[in-house]
Amino acid sequence: MKSREEVIKFCMSLKDVYEDYPFHDDNWTVMRCRGSKKSFAYIYERNGNIWVNVKCRPEWIVFWREAYESVVPGYHMNKEHWNSVILDGKVPDKEVKRMIAESYDIVSGHS
Repeated sequence: MKSREEVIKFCMSLKDVYEDYPFHDDNWTVMRCRGSKKSFAYIYERNGNIWVNVKCRPEWIVFWREAYESVVPGYHMNKEHWNSVILDGKVPDKEVKRMIAESYDIVSGHS
């Protein structure tokens, strides 16, 4: 998974999700839960790669950062609750999807 389109497609496969561009900047795509409008993924291009900010449970935040060099504290986000995943091919797709799905579960209340 390396493209914005792939990330959006995966996010849209989750229940009651929509895509938003609230910053009036086409570089930033925000994926939200319908109803609550809470965001669970911020997708943007930075330094030549697509990045995805995802919310994490406190017990997992450091695990992901230590497991993959391409998972870093959330860019422009609260570093205690959000990670940024750099889609440079170093994090397996299944793990990227897992992090996105867990972020969705946290904000949607499906966990």
